[in-house]
Amino acid sequence: MAENENKPTGAGKNSFDLIDTEKFFQELDLQKGISFLDVASGRGAYSLAVSDIIGPQGNVFAVDLWAEGIEMLKAAAQERGFENITAFVSDVGRRIPVEDQSIDVCLIATALHDFVEDRIDQGVLDEVVRVIKPAGLLAVMEFKKIDGPPGPPIHIRLSPEDVADMLSPYGFKKEHAVDVGRTCCRRRTIQLSNIAK
Repeated sequence: MAENENKPTGAGKNSFDLIDTEKFFQELDLQKGISFLDVASGRGAYSLAVSDIIGPQGNVFAVDLWAEGIEMLKAAAQERGFENITAFVSDVGRRIPVEDQSIDVCLIATALHDFVEDRIDQGVLDEVVRVIKPAGLLAVMEFKKIDGPPGPPIHIRLSPEDVADMLSPYGFKKEHAVDVGRTCCRRRTIQLSNIAK
């Protein structure tokens, strides 16, 4: 967490409205009934969308250190009648409150750079490896490494190569990268699969 702030780094920011969600979810190719983990979910825009896609047989786990965001997600899920979302307030750099090897798809949407800045990226990735199934998919979305806005300063941004290099020691292999940003938004998603298990 950044010093002198009550909220975690990046809390309250949302990339969902800045991307081509149809293209993004087409790339993820989510199936009915899967287990999905939204790391650093914030108020849960991705979690809510995924809940609808994977249906009531699936499970969405949303985790964030920002308690206010988790409460907003819980209220939105209740309002929409989504009973397959479980949302936790937790420090993902220490513990993700999900069973070992229980997650089919894990999403880190525009948060990995914050984890690097806060120096908790290794703890987060250790936890992701613990909870993801052997054939599971890790999807990482980051801003393109170009001057913004929107997004963080260029020196904080991670290139697809930076992300692949960070994830490789954890047994992840890059499947492909695809641009899911609208012209003004300059975002990229990178999909990786776990090959270590």
